[in-house]
Amino acid sequence: MKISRVMLATALCGASFYSLPSVLMPLTVQAAAATTSTASTAALASANSVKAAVPASVRTIPGRPSFPEKMAGKANRRAMDSVKWRLAPAYEEPMLEAEAAADTITIMGAAEASEEQMVHYIEKRNPQPKLNCSVEEIVRYYYEEAGREGIRPDIALCQALKETGFFAYGGDVSPKQNNFCGLGATGNREPGASFATPQLGVRAHIQHLMAYATQERPHSAIVDPRYNHVVHNRPDIHGHITRWTGLNGVWAVPGTRYGQEILYLWQQAQAPDGSDASLAAAEKKVRQMPDEANSYLYRGIVYFNRADYKQAESDFRQAAGLKSDSMAAHYNLAITQQREGRHKDALKTYDALLKLSPEFMQAWYNRALIALDQKKESEALRLTPQTADAKNAQAVAYIRQKKYEKAWQALGEAADINSANMNVLANQFIFEACLK
Repeated sequence: MKISRVMLATALCGASFYSLPSVLMPLTVQAAAATTSTASTAALASANSVKAAVPASVRTIPGRPSFPEKMAGKANRRAMDSVKWRLAPAYEEPMLEAEAAADTITIMGAAEASEEQMVHYIEKRNPQPKLNCSVEEIVRYYYEEAGREGIRPDIALCQALKETGFFAYGGDVSPKQNNFCGLGATGNREPGASFATPQLGVRAHIQHLMAYATQERPHSAIVDPRYNHVVHNRPDIHGHITRWTGLNGVWAVPGTRYGQEILYLWQQAQAPDGSDASLAAAEKKVRQMPDEANSYLYRGIVYFNRADYKQAESDFRQAAGLKSDSMAAHYNLAITQQREGRHKDALKTYDALLKLSPEFMQAWYNRALIALDQKKESEALRLTPQTADAKNAQAVAYIRQKKYEKAWQALGEAADINSANMNVLANQFIFEACLK
């Protein structure tokens, strides 16, 4: 669907500002997963990388208009106060506790999540991924290509999910490029490398990981355009970045939590569903290991996915009692309380979690949504925007504070992070319509 100012203006002419949200509703179907990556890039790519001549209109929503850098008018305060601004929902995917510390998990190794788990995870987060193959095929390519080279396929796939926003895209790379890890996309609308097929794009991704993690050459012919550059020109990196957290500030810049965010997705992917089979397995875990926090975490996640929040909260509390520094137990408890609308309790739990993990982006975002709901805009602005959704929430907080120029700037920055984010686009349209 092409979106134009003409179409929107026609709709708005017959509508009051009070009905703007309903006017825009068809435009604001959530297109990208909440964990869309912040234009993270392969830092080693340079100007002579393989480039794709892909126009901006293809890399984003077809017909997406440009908005001026500065507000083109004065804000109509009554109109601003009358509309309901679009926000991405809270993160509500419970997670298992990592069995090892993040900084010990290696890039090389075997998969722990199954192909079926990864397919289910992707389809749950984005039912309409922008892929040139099926979800089952892209998962199989990762398991085949990574398995051949000794790279962990499930975590490599989670890196692709972070880079592409669960294959929703919206940054400089187009879905047509089959570039799943930002190879050569160095920012400033540089689209980076292109590959003829999805499988070759996966192969290039795995080979680039190999350039970092091992000095053994790939078994397949080299298709990564930056592989030999790393091997010959970066002896400080080649074969020395053996852990996922080692990619922080190297693959993604600044990317101080880049590896941890990939591993966060990996933990989510392994979580059980709400099926009877999962519940039976969970009950068995608790019987066999009644003193293990992970047993109650596992069962609590099953109950959460069955919408039995009372039982889920009981199990998450039990897990936190057995392991007081469990980030997963605190996070799962907080999202359960938030789902039930118990915001005061959720805030306390998020604060306890953020003492354990001060850079837990999902916890900060969820906490900011509660603050906005309670009209505590200054609390919401404590959020450190790392995603388009976070920047968008920051813009809403500024609007509530009547700091309209800052809000306009924040929306522009959100669109730069992910131009396909429909909440951001809707808010830009609404904001512009509220100017006089």
